[in-house]
Amino acid sequence: MITIHEAINAVKNNITPLFKEETKPLERCGGYHLSKDIVSPVNMPPFRQSAMDGYALYLHNDLSYNLVDEVKAGDHHQPVLKPGEAVRIFTGAPVPETANAVMMQEKVVVDGSKITVESDVLEGHNIRPMGEQVKTGELALKKETKLTPAAIGYLTSLGITEAQVFQKPSIALITTGNELVEAGAPLTYGKIYESNSKMLLNALYNLKFYDVTIHKIEDHYIQTKNKLEAVINNNDLVIATGGISVGDYDFVGKALKELQVKEVFYKVKQKPGKPLFFGKKEDTAIFALPGNPAAALSCFYAYVYIALQKMMNKGTVELPRVKAKSISKFDKKGDRPQFLKAIYNNDHVEILEGQNSSMLQTFALSNALVFVPEDVSRININDELEVILLPV
Repeated sequence: MITIHEAINAVKNNITPLFKEETKPLERCGGYHLSKDIVSPVNMPPFRQSAMDGYALYLHNDLSYNLVDEVKAGDHHQPVLKPGEAVRIFTGAPVPETANAVMMQEKVVVDGSKITVESDVLEGHNIRPMGEQVKTGELALKKETKLTPAAIGYLTSLGITEAQVFQKPSIALITTGNELVEAGAPLTYGKIYESNSKMLLNALYNLKFYDVTIHKIEDHYIQTKNKLEAVINNNDLVIATGGISVGDYDFVGKALKELQVKEVFYKVKQKPGKPLFFGKKEDTAIFALPGNPAAALSCFYAYVYIALQKMMNKGTVELPRVKAKSISKFDKKGDRPQFLKAIYNNDHVEILEGQNSSMLQTFALSNALVFVPEDVSRININDELEVILLPV
């Protein structure tokens, strides 16, 4: 059995970035990182553009102008102005080449075909120059930029429809147990509804990992071995829940050994989640999490999260940790470090009731985990605690 610190370092040291690339439609690139620089194919804006509703002016030595035309957004005609002439113009419309300033409509008095501006206007005022954001051939976004909604909107505005990105890992989720039935089915005596697959699937979706398949197997050795072999051969990451302990019907560990999966570690001195397995077979990483739902999710955030970030070549791979003052009391039993479900708010943290590894109700209310070292046996109000912030 190893320590939490040793387990975290083992995950970091045994996971390498995927560096696989794929081309995807831009609208499906949210959360991905660019694998190549993107150069702008156009000027943005592609023409001199009015920054507001108002009047485009050919400046002269007077505050009065003759109104000769109108240009709306989307118009392609180019009125030719003489000094002292103006056109009505709207936000986003192309500014005539002979106009050299735009005055906002609130500062203009209109009298038929005559307008008077309230004050002198500086040349270039309220005109967005062609290529102000980016010019044709310039770097639009550099390699490894995360494609946020704003980034996708920006690239779309340049006429780009697809991007080359680092491929995200393919992930298989396996749940084991004869006692498990699907939600919605009749709950007969001795059975429980299976929740780990939906829980972990949505944890992955929340982190923008969508290439996920779910596999459910009963406590049957050959079936367990065959399914594990298939998913290990076809995925970058395998996450199993249940069947990793030492019971008569816990077959995951035995199957992994027969499949010659290299054990990096098995069992971590922690609560919840002591029976945690991490291993590798060639380039595939395998985690076998405890079957108890709260323990499985705690291990996901403490270890699987790190593996996912390493695969994506992130600079920061652990969830953020902050210090906060406790507004709760808590007595820790035993000598194992603990991850406690908690609510963090404004530099204070509340440790919740119901810390049992099988209970998800408390976890459903949590936005953080409090880490309690092994040498701490009691938490008092106003004690400073280490808090792991969960993804929102």
